[in-house]
Amino acid sequence: MVKVTGIGGVFFRAQDAVALAQWYQDHLGIPGFWNQEAGPTVFVPFKADTDYFPSDRQWMINLRVDDLDDLLAGLRVAGIAVETRPDEWDMPETGRFARIHDPEGNPIELWQPPK
Repeated sequence: MVKVTGIGGVFFRAQDAVALAQWYQDHLGIPGFWNQEAGPTVFVPFKADTDYFPSDRQWMINLRVDDLDDLLAGLRVAGIAVETRPDEWDMPETGRFARIHDPEGNPIELWQPPK
């Protein structure tokens, strides 16, 4: 059986593709092409009426991070709004989570898996 071995890319429309690509590189360290570290990737369609992310968006990207606290501190210094809900989102078996939005309003979930 042929199987997929990983995500080869994430592609989405932007009003200002150059500026948005630069924002992702500056604030999240994501260049246009990078070799990501090995680790878990979750691929799950949600019901159309989910309230897990904004209803006016078709997708939300989840980015795996190794030091959530450090990343969030840098994002806050840069003036980027950060949402955390430790009692609701964080669980020892799945890890810790935070949410931000890029300059075009796309939701981004930041995930630090459990060690």
